[in-house]
Amino acid sequence: MENHFPIRRIMDENGHIINSDYEEKITEKLVKEFYRHMVRIRIFDRKAISLQRQGRIGTYAPYEGQEASQVGSAAALRENDWMFPTYRDHGAAMTFGHSLRNILLFWNGRNEGCVPPEGKKIFPPAIPIATQIPHAAGAAFAERKKGTVNAAIAYFGDGATSEGDFHEGLNFASVFKAPVVFFNQNNQYAISVPFNKQMNTKTIAQKALAYDMPGVRIDGNDVFMVYFETLHALERARKGEGPTLIEAVTWRYGAHTTADDPSKYRNQSESSNRRQEADPILRLERWLKNMGRFDEKWVQTIEEKAAAEIDQAIAEMEDFPPADPAVIFDHVFAEPTWQIRQQKEEYLKQMGGGR
Repeated sequence: MENHFPIRRIMDENGHIINSDYEEKITEKLVKEFYRHMVRIRIFDRKAISLQRQGRIGTYAPYEGQEASQVGSAAALRENDWMFPTYRDHGAAMTFGHSLRNILLFWNGRNEGCVPPEGKKIFPPAIPIATQIPHAAGAAFAERKKGTVNAAIAYFGDGATSEGDFHEGLNFASVFKAPVVFFNQNNQYAISVPFNKQMNTKTIAQKALAYDMPGVRIDGNDVFMVYFETLHALERARKGEGPTLIEAVTWRYGAHTTADDPSKYRNQSESSNRRQEADPILRLERWLKNMGRFDEKWVQTIEEKAAAEIDQAIAEMEDFPPADPAVIFDHVFAEPTWQIRQQKEEYLKQMGGGR
């Protein structure tokens, strides 16, 4: 079955275009926009890990190595589309216009971190695995019922495809031709479990067959392939042709979260090799150099601007008062049940105060 779903790519690891159908579509402006976003979100990711190590934010989920998947897919969206991220897709959310301050507030334990900028349809990051998939199908279906051309994208990892929510979401979207793209980032580990121990299927893309929707497998470190394939899937969705399942094969260099030690379950030399050979940013740099368009001063400028923007967001995040853990009881129901009230009272008593 793997042969029926080969990995598609436009650019090889050395930055050469191997599919001439896309050459005219790949402009210098588009490439530099991708590069700027990818550098920006990598700097953010590294800074967030540093903040966690300093105790300035809580546990954090890094995504370094997956920048092409997140930037390429998010860049294909239109202003009024929906985004349903996981806890690892803040790079995509940043690309789609989320507030850096609010993303940091989320990792600092504040509810404000779940609030996107005015007018942006970005769902709060899903911590439970795969629960955002039926939500995305439902939001897309609602847009179709309203007669809009707005679409939705749902992000999830390889482990999510073993959850019931994945199958329910795909089935619903298929039946009702909901305008949604199911975007899987297959970084080949569901926390500590490698892909070949999670499932017997050779690919995730082939799971689309059960729901009679297109399933495609792409090189998730090739930002061009990610962008154009996601754009195509969104165009299908807008025309009423239903959902698409995209499997973007990629790799996460670091830990599942900052509370994890990947050396316990995988050979970390694999990450070092992939960083040298198939890194998404390095691959784009090679394209720019091959085309004679790489400018070190320009790269330094975008790095400095990104660092300044992130430092400003950190300062704004740290201006907020400390998070109040008691608010976790306040938004479970519109009107708290007696059990919730009791739990909150007991918690406050243990903490030695009231609110």
